[in-house]
Amino acid sequence: LLAVSDELDGAELAALKFLCRDHVPWRRLEAVRTPHDLFEALQEKGLLEPGDLAFLRELLYRVGRIDLLVAHLGSSREQVERELRAPGRARVPLFRYLLFQLYEDVTEDELMYFKLLLGNKLPKSKLTHETTMLDILTEMEKKGLVGKDNLSMLKSLCEKINISLWNRIEDGLKLFGQEEMLITEEQRGSTGYPEGHLVSSVAPGPPGSFNDTSQLLEAYKMTSRPCGVCLILNNHNFAKARKGALEHKHMKDRNGTDVDAAALRNVFSKLHFTVEECRDLTAEEIRETVNIFRSADHEDKDCFVCCILSHGKKGIIYGVDGQEVPIRELTTSFTAQNCNSLAGKPKVFFIQACQGDAFHQGVTIETDSGEQDSSVERDARLQLECIPAEADFLLGMATLQDYVSYRSPKEGTWYIQALCQHLEYSCPRGEDILTILTAVNQEVSRKTCERGTKKQMPQPSFTLRKRLIFPVN
Repeated sequence: LLAVSDELDGAELAALKFLCRDHVPWRRLEAVRTPHDLFEALQEKGLLEPGDLAFLRELLYRVGRIDLLVAHLGSSREQVERELRAPGRARVPLFRYLLFQLYEDVTEDELMYFKLLLGNKLPKSKLTHETTMLDILTEMEKKGLVGKDNLSMLKSLCEKINISLWNRIEDGLKLFGQEEMLITEEQRGSTGYPEGHLVSSVAPGPPGSFNDTSQLLEAYKMTSRPCGVCLILNNHNFAKARKGALEHKHMKDRNGTDVDAAALRNVFSKLHFTVEECRDLTAEEIRETVNIFRSADHEDKDCFVCCILSHGKKGIIYGVDGQEVPIRELTTSFTAQNCNSLAGKPKVFFIQACQGDAFHQGVTIETDSGEQDSSVERDARLQLECIPAEADFLLGMATLQDYVSYRSPKEGTWYIQALCQHLEYSCPRGEDILTILTAVNQEVSRKTCERGTKKQMPQPSFTLRKRLIFPVN
């Protein structure tokens, strides 16, 4: 317990306290200042015994500290999920865990709106800049504004701020056997229940993982060390393209791409990949490099990652000589037929390149198409055609039809920087790659260029058959 407590930070302690509120008196929890204090409180309630650490395993699983499960409790994500599927084994109530998920989903902007809308319901001292969503939910519970049979105010707030937050709660209730619904104003007169009261139409089932049904899926094996190769194709200098053809005279150098390459190198090294970077390749050199890695023996590896940083358009990327390489040509090089040692293993491609003609936005924000024309890609099918039809591929594209891909010469690209930040934050918590890419989509889609006239929307395409979780331990 001491070893576990030493590795928990303040935010995780707050999360654990919130998840324990149905088992430990509130006043006792408010006196908890350290993880060690919390464990003592749980021991007092008989929830942590020398031969039974099931509740601790559940708590660490809920807050995403799978690394502590493995390192200190000799358990794993899969083992805990099996435990929680057994009737009566989950001790964190469904209602509380769904509120905890709400806390994890809320963005900084949405948190600010919650504070504004609750200004006349909660004391101002409880709505400061430091107040978290967990603090707000706790205060709402104390004042009777939210409870397992009173969700009307929470629903109203979510509808005003972001309805998807409420939809997630309803989906969780339905998914795990508690198809509970809010009594409407019209129904209230005939039932006699107050508005917002929850009535269960199905007997509660054991809550497992509430992220989504994918949590019950098998995960790809990712235990080899090194886990695999991460190939970075980093094109910066396009002088050859400008000299080679009149149509490429406006193809700029990709200033800032080295910031992206450094971020990718850093995060995939931590994820136990052998990182190989190749710079400023012509189209033919790109093909030759990909062929080298296609022909390599990946038998003792679990995964292959390829990150391409270049100019591009309409399903292609450019070599530094301005010549085109179809994305599909690169991805299909790693099908089971062309690279048998990667058969059944995940092949992941992250591509930072425009897929339409560029729209240059001043000098501090640039685009990655390499063209001067401001028109953009209209054919949505091109992106889907870039990925092979066979299983185990993931293609993460920086941009989609009708959107451009932005790059800062000083800070790198919006997509790659968001991708690396979310990988670094979420992989230690056991998040799978599709969940991470959804968070990347959300972050990048909210950005705007300096004049606020253009936005960017990434899009992953995949034929994965299992959950892909990049290991940290």
